[in-house]
Amino acid sequence: MATTGTAPKQRETVNVDGHRLRLTSLDKVLYPETGTTKADVLHYYAAIAPTLIPYARNRPATRKRWVNGVGTPKDPGQVFFQKNIDDSAPSWVKRYTIEHKDHNNVYPLVNDLATLTWLAQLAALEIHVPQWQFGPRGVRQNPDRLVLDLDPGEGATLADCAEVARQARSILTDMGLDARPVTSGSKGIHLYAALDGGQTSDEVSAVAHELARALEADHPDLVVSDMKKSLRRGKVLVDWSQNNANKTTICPYSLRGRFHPMVAAPRTWEELEDPDLAQLDYEQVLDRVEDIGDPLAGMHGGEADAEVIESAAETDKLHKYRSMRDAAKTPEPVPDEAPKAVEGDGNSFVIQEHHARRLHWDFRLERDGVLVSWAVPKGPPTTPDKNNLAVQTEDHPLDYGGFEGSIPKGEYGAGEVTIWDHGAYETEKWRPDKEVIVTVHGQPDGGLARDGSAVRRFAFIHTGGQDGKNNWLLHLMKEQPARQEAGESAKPAAKNAAKPKEKESPVQVAQTAAKSRPEPLPLPDGSALKKDIRDSGMPSLKPMLATLGSRADINDDAEWAFEMKWDGVRAIAEVTPEGTRLISRNGNDMTVAYPELQELGGALNGERAVLDGEIVALNKAGRPDFGLLQPRMHLTRARDAEAAAAKTPVQFMVFDLLWLDGNSLLDLGYEQRREILEQAVEPSDAGGHIQVPPALDLDMDAAVEASKELGLEGVVAKRRSADYSAGTRSRSWIKLKNQFTQEVVIVGWRPGQGNRANKVGSLLVAIPDGTELQYIGRVGSGLSEKDLALVGSRLKKLARKTPPLDDVPRADASDARWVRPVLVGEVTYAERTGTGKLRHPVWRGLRPDKRPSDVVPEIPAQP
Repeated sequence: MATTGTAPKQRETVNVDGHRLRLTSLDKVLYPETGTTKADVLHYYAAIAPTLIPYARNRPATRKRWVNGVGTPKDPGQVFFQKNIDDSAPSWVKRYTIEHKDHNNVYPLVNDLATLTWLAQLAALEIHVPQWQFGPRGVRQNPDRLVLDLDPGEGATLADCAEVARQARSILTDMGLDARPVTSGSKGIHLYAALDGGQTSDEVSAVAHELARALEADHPDLVVSDMKKSLRRGKVLVDWSQNNANKTTICPYSLRGRFHPMVAAPRTWEELEDPDLAQLDYEQVLDRVEDIGDPLAGMHGGEADAEVIESAAETDKLHKYRSMRDAAKTPEPVPDEAPKAVEGDGNSFVIQEHHARRLHWDFRLERDGVLVSWAVPKGPPTTPDKNNLAVQTEDHPLDYGGFEGSIPKGEYGAGEVTIWDHGAYETEKWRPDKEVIVTVHGQPDGGLARDGSAVRRFAFIHTGGQDGKNNWLLHLMKEQPARQEAGESAKPAAKNAAKPKEKESPVQVAQTAAKSRPEPLPLPDGSALKKDIRDSGMPSLKPMLATLGSRADINDDAEWAFEMKWDGVRAIAEVTPEGTRLISRNGNDMTVAYPELQELGGALNGERAVLDGEIVALNKAGRPDFGLLQPRMHLTRARDAEAAAAKTPVQFMVFDLLWLDGNSLLDLGYEQRREILEQAVEPSDAGGHIQVPPALDLDMDAAVEASKELGLEGVVAKRRSADYSAGTRSRSWIKLKNQFTQEVVIVGWRPGQGNRANKVGSLLVAIPDGTELQYIGRVGSGLSEKDLALVGSRLKKLARKTPPLDDVPRADASDARWVRPVLVGEVTYAERTGTGKLRHPVWRGLRPDKRPSDVVPEIPAQP
């Protein structure tokens, strides 16, 4: 990719997911109040794409565009509301038509980063989608989520919306639905609940309407379900109408066209308890996604949501191929229907020389009724010590195996196509998205025979790419079949004749990649999209994520290794001779913020590597302190970062090695990767910044106890035999977090909902602060029926009319029953918030052996 024009900061041509996009006016200010430019918007959408796209995928996208920016309160910018896709839209943008009585609308589908980037280039800041998806062949599905829009009227606040959200959550929970909040980025809160797709939009709308009426009946002073503005003063409108099939809602993680770049941001229920709850801007959203992940995760259907249209599971493997071609304009074969089921695997192959914008060779293998295809820019390698980049493309119809001709200018893949070689092949190994090893039998006068035998044994090795989808290496295996003589038939050899006596290990195959790194793609310095353009020789990898678990998840200690869990910032480190690049969990470049970690290059026994680890700041006791790290997390100027490094240096705790000098280690087990890591990285001496923390030679209970004694966050258990699943949350890594305990004084209680309507629903608790009580939150989890009976009977005898303390948030105090503060209990919790509240408290029981004066804070609130 190269810059076009004479002003690189204004205009660039980039390649996203294999599609060329021309980006213009990159320094145009779209949000004057904050100086946020189009480049900033493109950067945000590139970083948030993996999190946003699942909520937009396969849904018709309505856009709101501010071509000249959002303006200012005194001079607002002009907004364009757009449903139909632009006539100038690239052919590769997925789209579907919605038919109306008197017209049709063709909508784009925001299914990939390239489409999201294209929309951002058009200044389409807001993306709105309905609660339903298109299914196979564009059939409209039933809604898969319910949404309530909680909109504050004049005089009502975001805190009021939060209270209504809690009330709605109680009803939805009784209905068996898991409700999740999203601060809208505007004024209110959206409340989502996942559905199983068994009801129509009309049926879901009716339920939502009844729910809104029930809330209004129960809380007439706070809730209104009627749209009339005259009725909304001082109240929260529960807008149920967005469940209508023709209505849309701002997509989670979409920007808003406000005067500040706010975002429709998924939140936790604990956050809604904060009396200072506020809307979030795009920088805050990127930080929190990196820190806590996606609070809305699972609302888009989890694993089952993957490209309904394209997968249609096995029904139409050529959907993407057809969507990219117009049969009336190209001579290529474009079948009208999906390929029919094929009994057994065919074994044809073809390699086509393709003189498109850039010369490349298309390597196609028949599999399950289609031609699985790779584009190989430098052609098949001719020696085992040279690997060539192979980019997997869309599946092609079988008829394409005989295609030669000229694809017209302006069409996808325009240029001359000729058959370079063809024949049959044998499959030695076929692991989708990992590894393919085949022996191909070409023609005596074909392209393969020009370099010797027409029989060649190749391996396709998956190395990643955008979202880990596209990039492979094509490797000519060291062990080759016997040389095929000229004039000999190209029929396949006997089944076992082409196999070597000894197979190469995955490491041996990958080691040769370092000798033939493909040329990097040029990109002008300063590009906001620099992190998305990868040197094809070094894979862009996302970290593997652990699953929160307990002792029950570790069935056999001998199968697991245990490492300390570090309280810091996760980072993928890409080490090259030019320096070390640090990439955050959500893809942000953090290199400038931690200059001392350039030391990593000198600690590496190799030239290039991709490592996984945690950046931590240690306190005087030598323990990780997240509070010390926070001031460094957002530094973007080198001078500021160097000053911060001198004052508060960080350590990089390296715990995994993913790639080393062309050798991908992803498929190796944990123990193998760990052994290579300890040989490849030399920890720093005293005063240095690079550490390789040891795996603990302990069983799980001893490891957890050791982490507690050291005051660490917990332990990560890693299955010894497991490979590294980049970019996924796996049960091969289990987080065992240490919980804190705290004795508390009960100051009140709130009634429950449903079958707890006349019982204690949650307890309001406090701790002594001098002569006063400090409110630290409410706890409802862990209260068994036995606890309810025991605590409830005692609390009723201690009732009082006024609260025994004065700092209880309005939301918690609204229906509280106050008691004399004499009862002491104990809770476990994850941490203390910045305002001193307990996060994720769980009730353990009463402590009759304790008096309120005995209670002391176990751990101070985080700064």
